[in-house]
Order: sequence, then C-alpha cells, then structure tokens
Amino acid sequence: MIRSLIILLALVGLDFGARAEAPRKPNILVILADDLGYADVGFHGCKDIPTPHLDALAKGGVRCTNGYVTGVYCSPTRAALLTGRYQQRFGHEFNPGGQQNPDFGLPLTETTMADRLRAAGYVTGLVGKWHLGNQPKFRPPQRGFHEYFGFLGGAHSYQPGTPGLFRGNERVEEKEYLTDALGREALAFIDRHKAKPFFLYLAFNAVHTPMHAAEERFKRFAAIENQQRRTYAAMLSAMDDAVGKVLEKLRSEKLEENSLIFFFSDNGGPVMQGTSVNGSNNAPLRGSKRTTLEGGIRVPFVVSWKGRLPAGKVYEHPVIQLDVLPTALTAAGVELKPDWKLDGVDLLPFLAGKSNGKPHETLYWRMGNQMALRHGDWKLVKHDGAPHQLYHLVEDIGESKDLAKEQSAKAQELLKVWREWDAQLAKPLWGG
Repeated sequence: MIRSLIILLALVGLDFGARAEAPRKPNILVILADDLGYADVGFHGCKDIPTPHLDALAKGGVRCTNGYVTGVYCSPTRAALLTGRYQQRFGHEFNPGGQQNPDFGLPLTETTMADRLRAAGYVTGLVGKWHLGNQPKFRPPQRGFHEYFGFLGGAHSYQPGTPGLFRGNERVEEKEYLTDALGREALAFIDRHKAKPFFLYLAFNAVHTPMHAAEERFKRFAAIENQQRRTYAAMLSAMDDAVGKVLEKLRSEKLEENSLIFFFSDNGGPVMQGTSVNGSNNAPLRGSKRTTLEGGIRVPFVVSWKGRLPAGKVYEHPVIQLDVLPTALTAAGVELKPDWKLDGVDLLPFLAGKSNGKPHETLYWRMGNQMALRHGDWKLVKHDGAPHQLYHLVEDIGESKDLAKEQSAKAQELLKVWREWDAQLAKPLWGG
C-alpha cells in the first residue's frame, strides 16, 4: 500500500514537472504603419530615409515581397486584420466618410483577434490608431483589449496637447510627440506583462497626414530639398526609432525568441494623380492608396520569429494581412474552427519552408466600383472608372502593359472567378 502510494506521488510529480516545463505560448506583436510608401523602407531600397530598425527586423525574419492588404485605405484593412475575414463579408467595405456616423464600427457580430487571444489566456493591448468605431460599444476595451492607449478616428495630430487620446475609456492629455508616446506606451505594456504571454497591436498613425514632424528629427534631413518629403522622412524616422526601442526591449527582457512579430502598412502611399499627399513613394508600383492597382494594396510586409523562422529569407508567393490572425492563433495553440469562416491561412509552414505550396492561389479585392483579383501571376483590375485591365505581374510589376484584349479569354476567366466571390459578399453598411 505504501509502495503504491509512493509510485502514485512520483507519477503526479512527474506530471507536474512536465507541465512546469511546457513551453510558454509566444508573444504576438503586430506593428502597423499608416500610408507607408512601398519604396520608403531600406529593405526595399530606399536611399534618402534610413530605416535601420525596420531593416533589422526584415534581416532577422522573412520579407514577403508580394505582401498585400485587403483594403485600399485605413478602416477596411483594420477590420480584415482583426477578424481574419474579408471585410466585405460583413459590410465593412468603406471608411466611414465622416466621424459623426453613429452606426460606423466593426460589426458586433465579428470576433476580433484580441477576443480570441484573450480567451486563450493572453493579455491583450492596443497602442495607437483604432478607426473601427467611435461609439462606446465599438471601442477597443469592448472588443477584446485589456488595455488601450490611442485615438479612435482615422487621423490625429502628432503635436503634444491635442485632445482626442484615450487610455481605456478615459480621455487623457499627452505631452509628447505622438509617435514617441506610442513607442513609450508599447514599452510600458511589455514591461507590465513580460511574465505572461501578451498580444500587442501597435498601430502607428505615422506616416498619415497631418504632416507634423518633431523639430530635432526634421533637422536630421536637411539634405532633402523637398519640404514635404523632408517632413515625411522625419515622421518615418520617428516610427523607426520607436520600433527599434520595442525590439530592443524584447531583446533585453530575453523575449525575442518567444515573440512572433508582424510588420506591414495598412495600404500604399497616397500618391494620387502623380502628387504624393504625404511625400511617399510607391515605386516601382503603379497607383495609390484608394485604388486597387498594386500601389494601393501591395505593401512592405515582414514576419519575424527568431529561431523559428529563417533570418533574411525572401518569400515571393502572395500573402495578405488576413493571414496574421490564423498564423498568430496557431502559434498560440488555438485550434482554428471551420465555423469561424476565416479567409486567411497559417503562414508558418510556408515561411519556414515546411510546405512547398502557396498560401493562396487567388486573392480578391472590392471597393465600390473598383475590383481586383490576383490568380497566380495574373491580375485583373478595374479602377477609377477605367475598363477591366489584365496584367502579368511577374513580367510587369508596374502594371504598364494591359493584356486584356490580347488575352481576352484569360480576362473573362478571371472575371468569372471574381464574380463568384463577389456573389458571396454583403452590401456595404455605410459609405460608397
């Protein structure tokens, strides 16, 4: 009897030991830029604006050269990011068009990444731009985030003292340049929760208008003669500095090897009609924010997980921000359920080289009368009132040679595929 009891206690002890040694769930860090030009990071060849910390992130992870977002501007991209579903499936097709629309907000029928990770035991935080509804029921504390510091709308001043910032549901006044303040808050969040798995969504408003640069950074770029580009450079440099501090914090706390990090922009730079609204550059892509051309939807895109993903790898198959949620949940040990009806996929097997397939054979876009479909290397696009155009992106990344007439059968084939997808979608809840 005594011997049996000793054996039982030993087995229980072994079980407790196994549990204690179970690997901790990885931290999830999503860093989002706003209106960043495709050409405006060092890892895409930018020469006049140094981005050493973003470049280091890309060098230490996987750079996705065909990284896309589902939205041609701010709010729809964020809606798809946080749900893992095409935003048109639930009517979130447009920006609100005016902050007074009381019905505007990520529909309450949708479950967010924060909701899902919170249920999996994560501490969840948002620092920065929300743009998914102003009414209390739509705000971050009601959408799965334990902690929130930022602003609710689509644009915000960077200058100290500007009203409109929140901590949780309470209004606060900020005394620092906003990008610096967002970096500070991200560091504080990590410091508070470094002992447990956390999800931090760090959504910068840089480099979105208004064009406000901190004086000391503006002075750094005296060699840039164009004053708008110079201001943009100073704003981008501030974001890069903040990212650098966050990455250094992860290293200093020995969290780097247990942190899955994503970086991308919510859309391309706003270079409408040949004039850049904020000084951005989308070369070699054609088009702008607000269009379904590559310049509106193809963005700098990096995924990093030290020790788990290859360092310095260039991944060329198309990926999209829809993939962030299923990738993060899978890394966190959360089973992806069919009734969630996710459109994204877990990227880890593809980026790690464990799967030779493609994450997506076809990607889709719709924004009012604009549309696009990428199927393999072919892209069908309709934008700005023009007829449908067909491009072969591997041979023509700048969408300069329309093949719609020459390859009319291919164009009709792709249009049929897009229409089948379009038939599944909801009507927009606002805008148009």
